[in-house]
Amino acid sequence: MPKTATSCPRCRQPVVVDVEQLFDISSDPQAKQRLLSGNYNLIQCQNCGYQGNLAAPLVYHDADKELLLTYFPPELGLPVNEQERLIGPQITQVVNRLAPEKRKAYLFRPQTMLTMQTMIEKILEADGITKEMLDEQQNRMNLLQRLLTTAPDARVDVIKQEEALIDAGFFNLLNRLIEATLQGGDQQGARQLALLQQELLQHTTFGRQLQDQAKEVEDALKSLQEASRTGLTREKLLDLILGATSDARFNALVSYTRSGLDYEFFQILAQRIENAASPEEKQAFTEKRDKILALTQQIDAAASEQEAAYRDFLEQVLQQPDIEAAMEENLGAVNDTFVNIINQEMDKARKSADLDRIGRLQKVMNVVEKASAPPPELALVQDLMGAETDEARTELLKANAEKITPEFIELLSNLSAQAAQQEQNPEVVDQIKTVYRAALRYVMQSNINK
Repeated sequence: MPKTATSCPRCRQPVVVDVEQLFDISSDPQAKQRLLSGNYNLIQCQNCGYQGNLAAPLVYHDADKELLLTYFPPELGLPVNEQERLIGPQITQVVNRLAPEKRKAYLFRPQTMLTMQTMIEKILEADGITKEMLDEQQNRMNLLQRLLTTAPDARVDVIKQEEALIDAGFFNLLNRLIEATLQGGDQQGARQLALLQQELLQHTTFGRQLQDQAKEVEDALKSLQEASRTGLTREKLLDLILGATSDARFNALVSYTRSGLDYEFFQILAQRIENAASPEEKQAFTEKRDKILALTQQIDAAASEQEAAYRDFLEQVLQQPDIEAAMEENLGAVNDTFVNIINQEMDKARKSADLDRIGRLQKVMNVVEKASAPPPELALVQDLMGAETDEARTELLKANAEKITPEFIELLSNLSAQAAQQEQNPEVVDQIKTVYRAALRYVMQSNINK
C-alpha cells in the first residue's frame, strides 16, 4: 500500500498515511468491509492525537454486481478532467484483473458519487439494503443510545413510548452490540447492555414473545434429552413432533432432529396417517406431515446456500497472496460447516495429487486449528480432570504454578456452578468440583509456605 506525506488537519504537523484508493472486492473480499467501516486512509497524528480519513479519490468495484463507483472529496476541488486522470490507472487496473469475457459495458461508465454517504448507500443497496432500512437502523441506534443514557427509574416509560421500534431488528442490534462489547473486554458495558435487554424482554410485547418462544425451544430440547435417556427412536420422535403444542416447539424439534427425518421416518408417519382413528385425526396428521416437509425443505435449502457461500469464501481466501493473514481477518466466519468443507477439499486435492492446493488448504487449516485450540487455562482444567489421583493433580498444579492465579480459581468456580445448573453428567460435575477443591487446597498451602 503506497504511503503519502501530508499534514495533520488539526495541528498541521507532518504525518505519513497508508493510502488506498482502489477497493476491488472481486480481488480483495475484505475491501468492502474496510470501506464501509471507515478503516482506510487513516491519519493518526502522534503530535496532537487527531484521527481521521485522508481526503483522497476512491474507486469501488464489484464485478458480481457490475458496480463501478468513484468518489472525489469536494475539498480537493478537482476539475473533471483532473478527476478522470487520477482515477484512470485504478480503472485500468480493475479491467486488467478481469478475464476478457467478464469485461462488460459498466466498466466504461463508472458512476460518480457526490458524497461518501451516497457511495455507502449505493454499495448497501446493491446488497439489498435500502435507504429506508438504513434510516430504520439509525432510528434503532438513536433509541438504544437514549435508553442507555436514561436513568433506570425512567427507562420503562421510554420503552413504552418507543415500543414500536423495539422489534426483531432492535434485539438483533442489541445482541451484536453485547457480543462486540464482550469481545472488546468491556465487562461492565456488557452487563449494562444485558440489564437493558432484560428490561426490554419484560416490558415489550415483542420481548415477551421472544421469552415465550425461548421457553418453548427449551422445553423441546428437554423433551429430546429425556427421550434420549431411554433411546430416541423414530417413533418417539414422531410422537414428540405430532404432540408439539406451538409452532416454536414444532419448529425446534424439526430443526434439531433434521438428520433423523429420513425415508424411514416418513414411512412411519405415512402409516400413522393411514391408521388414523378418525377423518379429523387423519387431516391433522396430514397437515403436520406437510409442515414437516416444508420446514425440512427450507432447512436443506438454507444449508445448501450456506455451504455454497462458504465454498466461495474458501476459494477467495485461497487466492489471496497472504492466506494466513486473510484467514485471520475472517475467523468470525469459521464454523463446523466451513471446517467440513476444508476437509472435503483437502481429500479431493490429495486424490488428484494437487500439491499446490494441498499447501494452500493446509495454511487455512493451520490458522483455524490455532484459533480453535482451547486457552491454556482450559487445557490445564482438562488435564486436571483427567488426573486419576490426588497426588497426580497436585503434581500438575505444582508444574503449572504460574497459571494458578485468582482468575484461574474463579474460572473453576464458574465452571463448577455452570455444570451443576446445566444438569451435566454427574460424573463430570464431580470431577470439576474435585479439581476446584484441589486447586483451593494448593493455593492455601502455597500461601502458608510463603
